Amino acid sequence: MIDFRYHLVSIIAVFLALTVGLVLGTTMLQDPLLDTLQNETADLRGQTEDLRSERDVADRVNAGADQMVDAASADMLDGRLEGLDVVVVQAPGADADTAASLGERVEEAGGRIAGRVEIAPEFVDPANTAFVDELALQVSADAGSLSGSGPYEKAGIEIGRALARVPEPEEDEDEDGEEDGEEAEEGGHDPASALAAFVEGGLLTVRGEPAGRSDVVVMVSPSSAEQAGRDDRETVNTVLTAFVSALHDRVGGLVLTGDVPSSHGHGMIAQARAEEADFATVDMAGRPMGDIVAVLALAEDIDGDGGAYGVGAGVDGFLPDPLPEPRGTADTEPSPEPSDGLDEARRVVPDGE
Repeated sequence: MIDFRYHLVSIIAVFLALTVGLVLGTTMLQDPLLDTLQNETADLRGQTEDLRSERDVADRVNAGADQMVDAASADMLDGRLEGLDVVVVQAPGADADTAASLGERVEEAGGRIAGRVEIAPEFVDPANTAFVDELALQVSADAGSLSGSGPYEKAGIEIGRALARVPEPEEDEDEDGEEDGEEAEEGGHDPASALAAFVEGGLLTVRGEPAGRSDVVVMVSPSSAEQAGRDDRETVNTVLTAFVSALHDRVGGLVLTGDVPSSHGHGMIAQARAEEADFATVDMAGRPMGDIVAVLALAEDIDGDGGAYGVGAGVDGFLPDPLPEPRGTADTEPSPEPSDGLDEARRVVPDGE
């Protein structure tokens, strides 16, 4: 018969064996385990140093590339926008320095900044959607043509009409000998007044006098840093993409520019490319090579061949290939007086106010 003492001895023996096993196992495995961890740590540290070195080299290469294209920009851009008036449109949260540097490249390509339009945050506020829709209908000379369009498509159409160059009237004499000019503005539409309505509504700020003078448009998308962490990012960029598509239908050419992150996820350029927008997109704006590519893409889009360029997702290439030809002497000359499109902001108001 097995008594209690037998059970106690058995239990003690089991725990003693476990203790001895743990001591022996720890002693035998400690050094190999530490050696393995130290080796892996050293390997990771080496990989980190290699990646840091590669990043530094890439930064130097990019800086050198910017210097090189900056030095060659005069030849690359010469005459590409000759004789054209350009309006720069800034989305809410767009980088002002990027807009300014794009304006300088436009002028280097022979274009002229007719003015700048800044879209207010209130424009994309969901609470103002009905107001945007109503205002577009009020300023339209042909409200019936807006039927079936969304609020921001309507706004894009009307702001595009207000910005697009008004053709010079062709005068001829009627039977009474009076000169009867062909109406340059659809239905007596006054571009300045239409644009002023959006300004007075707190939806836009206008610099210079771009009404009725735009041949082409440079659109600057919101910076990815400004949109980081915002829950409404996708909604805002979808709204802006609809607006830009409608705007493009009313002007001779348009390029949407932004930084590389804006071409991924819910960024505005990513949205436009996902919808296969028919205007040009460039995702490297804000650095010399990106601004130059943006001007080349704009020149290409004038002929209806706008593509997606840069280094982000969904691009056709780094830059247009072949490059667009210089325009030479344009039939349409820029306005004789220089505009202050890049100077201090001033709101446009209707005459007489």
